[in-house]
Amino acid sequence: MKPFAHFNATSMDEAVEILGRYGGRAAVIAGGTDLLGRMKDLVLPSYPEALVNIKTIPGLDAVGEDRGYLKIGALTRLSALASHPAVRAEYSALAEAADRTASPHLRNLGTIGGNLCQDIRCWYYRGPNNRFSCLRKGGGRCYALKGDNRFHSIFGASVEQGCVAVHPSDTAPVLIALDAEVETSKRTMKVMDLFTVRPLRTTVLDQDEILTGVRIPVPSPGTKGAFLKFAQRKSIDFPIVNCAAMLTFDEGVVKEARICLNAVYVTPRRAYAAERALAGRFLDEETAAEAAREAIADARPLQHNAYMVQVARTLVKRALLACGGQGE
Repeated sequence: MKPFAHFNATSMDEAVEILGRYGGRAAVIAGGTDLLGRMKDLVLPSYPEALVNIKTIPGLDAVGEDRGYLKIGALTRLSALASHPAVRAEYSALAEAADRTASPHLRNLGTIGGNLCQDIRCWYYRGPNNRFSCLRKGGGRCYALKGDNRFHSIFGASVEQGCVAVHPSDTAPVLIALDAEVETSKRTMKVMDLFTVRPLRTTVLDQDEILTGVRIPVPSPGTKGAFLKFAQRKSIDFPIVNCAAMLTFDEGVVKEARICLNAVYVTPRRAYAAERALAGRFLDEETAAEAAREAIADARPLQHNAYMVQVARTLVKRALLACGGQGE
C-alpha cells in the first residue's frame, strides 16, 4: 500500500473538518472491509492522501428506539444488528439481511453505514492496478456491455447510458422497503435518495459529509416483512439478486406494499408496478405471481444474464408469500 496520513477523529465536527481540509483527497474508514481492499489492489485512478477513522467517535454504534423510530448508528456492526433483540423482534427482515451479508468475520467488522455506502463490485471496475479505465472511473466505456456481464444490470444502464454495474448492498433493499431514512453530518434523507451513479461515486454524500445513522419508522399494525437472497454460495458471496418486501394487511387485504430488488440495477430498484398489482387484493399464489411478473416486466437483460430475470421474479413471489405466512 502507498503511504497515507491517518487521523483518529474524536468528534463528528473534527472528522468533517479533516475531510474538508483535504478537499476530496481523504476517505472515511470504519470497518474498512471495502476501502482497504480497493487500496491494496490499487483499484482506483487516485489514492487517498488521508484516512479519517470514525470508530473513535463515541455513540455511533448505538441501537435504540426514539420517538417512533428505531435508530441505528452508522458504526453498528452487521453481526450486532443481526442479533439485536429489538431488530429481530420487530424488523426481522433487516436482521436476516444483515445475517446474510458476507462471512461471519466480515460481519464482525463491517458496519451498516459501510454496507450502504460500499462501492460497486464489477470485475472490470475492480481490476487491480486500475487495469480498466471504465465509465465509473471517468473513462471512455463500460467493458461489461460487450464483455462478461453475468452479474450486471437487467434493467438498463446509467452514466450516459453506459455503466451496467449493480449496487451490491443486502441491507439497502430492506431499509427502502421499511421507508427508512439516513442521517448524515448535514441532512436527513430517505434511504432511496442516498444512491447515485457517477464516476467514483455510489452515494450523493458530499466530499465532507458523513453518514451518521439510520432511522426506521415503527411499522404500521399488520405489517409483515421478508428478505430473500440468491447467491452462488449461502455465505460470503455478494447477491446475484436480493429482494425485500413489506406488506401491511387489513383483514387479509393488502393495504400497502413496498417491494425493493437489489443487485439487478445500478441502484436499488423499487418494484412500483408490483406494488400496484397487490393494492386492495388478498394475497395468494395468483396475486403473488402476478405481482412478480410485473416486477420484471420491463427487464432488459444483457447477453449473459437473462437467468437473473427468472431469479428476480421467483424471489419477489416467494418474498410476498413469506409476508403472508405462505410458502411455494
